[in-house]
Amino acid sequence: MHPQVCDAQQHSCTEPAPRLRIHNVKPPLVDQRQEILSGLMAANKRVSPKYFYDEAGSRLFDQITELEEYYVTRSERTILEREGRAICAYLSRDTMLIEPGSGSSEKVKMLLQHYLPASYAPIEISEYYLERAAQQLHVDFPELVVHAVCADFTSLDRMPDTVPEAPKAAFFPGSTIGNFEQGAAVQLLRNLRRMLGRRGKLLIGVDLIKHPDTLHAAYNDRQGITARFNLNLLNHLGRILNCSFDMGKFRHRAFYNQALHRIEMHLECREAHTLDVDGRVLVFRKGETIHTENSYKYSIEGFESLAGQAGFRRRQTWTDSERNFSFHCLEGV
Repeated sequence: MHPQVCDAQQHSCTEPAPRLRIHNVKPPLVDQRQEILSGLMAANKRVSPKYFYDEAGSRLFDQITELEEYYVTRSERTILEREGRAICAYLSRDTMLIEPGSGSSEKVKMLLQHYLPASYAPIEISEYYLERAAQQLHVDFPELVVHAVCADFTSLDRMPDTVPEAPKAAFFPGSTIGNFEQGAAVQLLRNLRRMLGRRGKLLIGVDLIKHPDTLHAAYNDRQGITARFNLNLLNHLGRILNCSFDMGKFRHRAFYNQALHRIEMHLECREAHTLDVDGRVLVFRKGETIHTENSYKYSIEGFESLAGQAGFRRRQTWTDSERNFSFHCLEGV
C-alpha cells in the first residue's frame, strides 16, 4: 500500500500536523463499480452495507442511533458508562488503539475518559465522516495522536505503511460484526487478529438474540428514518455508477429471519423497470429485492465459538441489565 498522507487542516499533501494525520487507502472507484454491478446483476441482487455510508447515510445513521426503538446504541452506552474503567484495564497505554468502521468516533471518547493510548487509528470508508471526526477528536483530546485511515476495513489485514509500527489493540463497538455472513465474519476476525498480532486485544460489541418484536421495531421505526437510510443507498450507488435510480420505484423492507437469527434489510422493487449503466442494462422485476444488509444476533456462547474459529479466546464479557447487547474482550492466541 502506498497511501497519501494529508494535512487535515489544509486539505493538501504537505507535511501534516504531528498529532493528526489522514492516510488514504480507499479502494479505486473502478473497483467499487465492479463490485456493485456484480451484485446488482446477480440472480439474487445484493449490495454491501458499506455503501450506506456516504455523507447523507452517515448522518441518517446517527439519527437512527438516537431513536427510541433502536436499543443497540443505548444498551452499549450503558455498558461503556458502567464498565468503561474495567474494560480499559485490559488495554496497555503503549498501544495504538484501532477502530474499524469508526464513524463519528463518539463511542471511543467513553474509553478515552479512562485511558489514553499511545495513538488512535480510526478506519472509515467515508472521507467526509473520517476527517470531520478526526478533527473533532483533535480538539477534544489535544494530546491524542490520531492516525486516521480512509479505507475499507473489511479488506485490511495490516495498517498502511505510513502508519508507525506499534503494539496494537482494537475497539470494534456497535453490532457491525453481525452484518457479515458467518464465514465472512470469521475471515474479518482473522484479518483483525493478523493486524493486531499475537495476544492482541479486541474489544467488540455483539447484539444478542432477543424477542422478534423488539428487533422488528428497531429496524422499522415509526419515523421512517431507517427506511430513508436504506433508500439513500440508491443515491450513493447512482453517484458511483454515474446513473440515476428512481427511489420512488423501491420501498424499504426489514424482517427477522428466525431460522438464521438475523434481521434482513431489503429494497423491494415496486414496479418492473430497467436502468442503463454504461451500456449494461440492469433489469428490476416487480417484487424483486436488493438485499442490502444482514444483522446477525448471537448468544454469548455462539459468538465465543465464532471468535474461536478466528484464533481469539474470550477473556471477559459484559452485558446490559436486559441482556440486549454484549461487549467482549477477546485476545489472540
